[in-house]
Parts: sequence; C-alpha cells; structure tokens
Amino acid sequence: MNKNKSLLVITELGGYPDFSELYTASGYQVEIVTSMRKALRSLKQNKYEVIVAEFNFQSDFRDRTSNLETLMAAVQQMKDIKAIIFYEKEYLHQFEKLRARFSFHAELSYPIDKILLKNAVDSV
Repeated sequence: MNKNKSLLVITELGGYPDFSELYTASGYQVEIVTSMRKALRSLKQNKYEVIVAEFNFQSDFRDRTSNLETLMAAVQQMKDIKAIIFYEKEYLHQFEKLRARFSFHAELSYPIDKILLKNAVDSV
C-alpha cells in the first residue's frame, strides 16, 4: 500500500450501505474484506489507521461472543489502530462483554447514521 492513510472494512454479513465514498472523502485508501480470516491476513501485511467491523453475535461459540473478539485480540497488539464497530441494538448486552475487554474508537448501532460515522472517521 502507498503512504496514504489506510482503512480496512470487514463486511461479514453486511446489510448496510457501502460507505467507501465517505471513507475516501475523509482521505483514506479503502480495502474491503469479507471474512475475519482475510482481515487477519491483511493486518499482518499492511498498516491501517482505522478498522471498521461488525459485531455479529454468535451464540454457538463456547469461548467467545463473535469473530470480532479474535480480531480485537490481534489489534490490541498493534499500535495506533482505531476500531469503529457496527452492532445490532438487540445484541447490546453481548456487545457490552467486548466493550469491557477492548477499547473502541466509536460504536455505532444499526441503522448506521452517516453523519456519526463521518465524525468518527474524521476524528481519528
């Protein structure tokens, strides 16, 4: 990647608009991946200032609440990466468990408010 600011979007389930134009307008080079495995590989190969990811609660996991937990465990070892997380209001009580363990730059519930997202991205 070049020396521009970079932003990684991890869209596992989606169901919301593509905000790539917003990220680009804020000065970021955007990379989009569709699985946590691809995201972890990309994190090892590239430097990002921002990660935008979804909290998708997965009740079938015994030892964690979602793939986001795996991502954040890796991200906390890296310096200066800010995470913006999208979550469903109905799973807020599960998201609170992650919030207690990890620090997020911004947390936005669905439907995603474009102005709040732009403010979060611009404040990095």
